[in-house]
Order: sequence, then C-alpha cells, then structure tokens
Amino acid sequence: GEDVTHNVRTIGQVPLRLRTDSPSPVLEVRGEVYMRRDDFERLNEKQRAAGGKTFINPRNTAAGAVRQLDSRGLADKKLSFYAYGLGAVEGWAVPGDPAATHSGVLDALAALGLPVSADRQVVQGADGLVAFHAAIAAKRDALPFDLDGVVYKVDSLALQQQLGFKTREPRWAVAHKYPAQEQMTLLERIEIQVGRTGKLTPVAKLAPVFVGGTTVSNATLHNLFELRRKGVRVGDTVVLRKAGDVIPEV
Repeated sequence: GEDVTHNVRTIGQVPLRLRTDSPSPVLEVRGEVYMRRDDFERLNEKQRAAGGKTFINPRNTAAGAVRQLDSRGLADKKLSFYAYGLGAVEGWAVPGDPAATHSGVLDALAALGLPVSADRQVVQGADGLVAFHAAIAAKRDALPFDLDGVVYKVDSLALQQQLGFKTREPRWAVAHKYPAQEQMTLLERIEIQVGRTGKLTPVAKLAPVFVGGTTVSNATLHNLFELRRKGVRVGDTVVLRKAGDVIPEV
C-alpha cells in the first residue's frame, strides 16, 4: 500500500520510457525488485570500510531500500528489477490474443525494454517441469542473485483466467522449492542482540563459511528455549543452513 515510485525510478533497469510507437493509456507491469549478490557484497564492503553496520541478506536489504522515504539514500544500495506479469491493461494488444500466452507476454515486455529473466522456458508435462527444476538447481550458485525455488505457471492466459485465484494465490501457478543449502562450521562465540523493543536474541558468531551464495559469519539462534533444545555450545561444529534460503540459522 506504499507509494515507492520515487525509489523505483532510481533503478537503472526500469525504463522511464517504453520502446513503442503506439503507447497505451494503461499498462501495469508487475515484477520484483531485488539486489544482486555482487551489489550486496559491495554495499557491505563499503559499510565495513566506514565502520558502519553490515546488512544481513540481499532480500531484506532490497525490501528496506525500496521503502525509504528519501530516494537519495538509494545511491549506495543498487537495486535491480525483473518483470514477471501484467496487472491492469487498457489499449494494449496482448500478443497472440485470443490465444495469448504468459511466455508471449514476457517476450513482448522484453521487447518494450523491460528486464525479464532469461532463465525461463516453456515445457510440456511433469517431466519437463522436473528437468527445468534440475537445470536451474545445477546453475543456482552461478546465478547473480539468490533464489529458493522455481515457479511453474500455466502458459495459456485463457486457462489462467478460467482457473482463477484462491484467497492468496493463483490456481495456475505453484512454487517448487529447493532444499535448504547447508555447510558445517565452527561456533566461535554466542552474543546477545537487543532488539528495538528490548527483545533479547542469541546470535551465533561463526567461522565464516560460504553457503547459499554468500559468506556467512552470523546466524540466529532464535531464543533461549531453542538454544537449550539444540544444545549448542561455544566450540561446537554446527550445521549452518539458510532457512527459506534467506535467514542463516544453526
């Protein structure tokens, strides 16, 4: 419900003018703002050099940055964008209509100058979906951004409309997640973090380890009860994973 237009305008990938000879009155493009791994690491290096606080992960950093009231604060937080679908449309001929497809729309958005992920594919049947899921898993660490799965979508827009939505999600799309990535490392010490409301959270200080595309040296231990349940002690070798591929946890 927040107006973040002033911040989205600063994202270099988002064109201020579309490549078209016949602009439509309304063309609502939906997509996702994200932060690349290299831009995230560059930001944290700058923070460390200035003696400032480092950021935990690219997703939270991007979410916080896009909600800033003053867009001048985005100068050092380089954001990126991928378009993935349409919202309201008036006066724009959806490619292939009435046999329009989701893949055709994405191709058309790319032709307008909007960034669209190149890692997309039209496949047939369950075997095609599984093969795509495996192909992305194989190149996952080489991608410039974090991801925790792929999304399968019915390609026909007519079938999408027929299937409709449940309360919070479409019936024509489903996410297929990957298992959390794990690494073993040494727990060097435990510190207590005091939150804004006074909440105390134990944080594991770890020997730095590369997991899920980033180097991690801190991980949440959630609370005292979870700490006791896991029996974590300083000097232990622990298994570190990224919960939901975002938050590092022991």
